[in-house]
Amino acid sequence: METWRVDDQDLWQKTLSPILHQTLPEVDIQLNPVKTSDYDATLRQRLDNNAAGDLIICRPYDQSLALFQAGHLVDLTEFPGMENFPRFAKSAWQTDTGAATFCLPIASVIQGFFYNVDIFKQLQLQPPTTREEFFAVLERIRQDGRYLPLALAAHDNWVVSELGFLNIGPAYWKGEDGRLALIHGERPFNSAPFVAALDELRQWKPYIGPEPEQRTEAQTVKDFAEGKAAIIVAGSWSIPQFTGKVNFAAFHPPVGKRGDACYFVDHTDMGIGINSASPHKEAAWRLLEWMSSDEFAEAFSNAVPGFFSLSNHFFELQNPVAQQMMSWRDECDSTIRLGAQFLSRGEPAFNAQLNQLSQAVVLGTRTPEEVADQIQQALASWYGPQARAN
Repeated sequence: METWRVDDQDLWQKTLSPILHQTLPEVDIQLNPVKTSDYDATLRQRLDNNAAGDLIICRPYDQSLALFQAGHLVDLTEFPGMENFPRFAKSAWQTDTGAATFCLPIASVIQGFFYNVDIFKQLQLQPPTTREEFFAVLERIRQDGRYLPLALAAHDNWVVSELGFLNIGPAYWKGEDGRLALIHGERPFNSAPFVAALDELRQWKPYIGPEPEQRTEAQTVKDFAEGKAAIIVAGSWSIPQFTGKVNFAAFHPPVGKRGDACYFVDHTDMGIGINSASPHKEAAWRLLEWMSSDEFAEAFSNAVPGFFSLSNHFFELQNPVAQQMMSWRDECDSTIRLGAQFLSRGEPAFNAQLNQLSQAVVLGTRTPEEVADQIQQALASWYGPQARAN
C-alpha cells in the first residue's frame, strides 16, 4: 500500500490487520510510506516505473484523477461496496462528469478551533458561537497577558490559508453554495463574502503574538500542548498531538450573529484505489470490500482519531474531541476546501496563490481587497475561458 501516512505502520500491524485477518486470513498488508511533501512525485515515479504497490492511498480530486486518466488506477464504478458511500464522498474520486469512480472513499478531516479548557475556566470564558463573542474572548485573553490568545503558524502560509481563511470563510460564502458559485463564475472572488472573510483574517493579527511571521506550525503545536496558548486553529488530524498532553475541546467556526446557520469544512481527504498493474487485483478487491464495511469504518475512525469514515454506516467514536467535531455534521452545513475541485488547475494555481496571499493579509502587508482582486484576475484569465471552452 502506497501511503503518505508515515505514522500508520503500527495502526495496521497492531489494530487493523488483526481485525482484517478474522475475515481475510490470507491477506497481509505492507505499507510503503512516503512523507506527505514527497508523496505525489514519488508515487507517480513508482507508477511510471511499474514499481508501485498493489494499493494506492488516493489524494482527493485532481491528483488522483490524473493517475486514473494515465491508466494507473482500476475503474471502481461497479464496485459493490461503493453503495455504502454518499454522493459527495464519491465525487472526490470521480471524473468531472461523475461517469467513472476510481478510488473508494475512506476518510475526511474536519477543521475548526481547539481551546484549552483549563484556561477558559480560569478566565471564566465560554466557547464563542458568534464572531463578536470570538473577538471578545481573544481580547479578554490578550488583556490578561498570561497566554497567547490565538496560536496561528503565520510562517507557514498553508496554515494561514487552510486553517485560517478556509476555516472561517464558509460562514461568509455559505458553504457549498458559495464554492459552487465561484466555480461556475456566478460570484467572483472579489465579491463581498470572500473579501469579508479575508478582512476577518486581517483582524487576527493583534492576537497571534509578536513576530508572527516567525511562528511555525511546530511552534504553535508546542505552545498549545504546553498550555501557553488558549486557542489554536486546528484540523481534526491534530487530535492525537494533544491527547493526553492538554485538557482541550473544540468549537466550530463562529457565525455572524446568533441564530445564523453554521458552516464548517469537512474535507474529503483520503481514498484508496487499486494499481492497474497489480498482480494481486483479486486480493486487493476483497480488501476494499472489507474497507467498505461498518467494521472497518468504526475500527479506522477510532484507531486514527480525527480521520472520520466517509461511509453511511453508523459507528461510535471513543475520543471525546473527535465525537464533538463529528457532531457538527448534525448541527451545521459542511463543505470542502474552496480550491480542491477545478479551481487549482490553472497557472498560477488557486491554492498556491491563496496560501501566499492569505499570509500577506494576516501579516498586514496586503489588504483584503488587493488580494481578492489579484486572485479573481488570475481565475478570470484562466478559468473563465476554460469554462466557456468546455
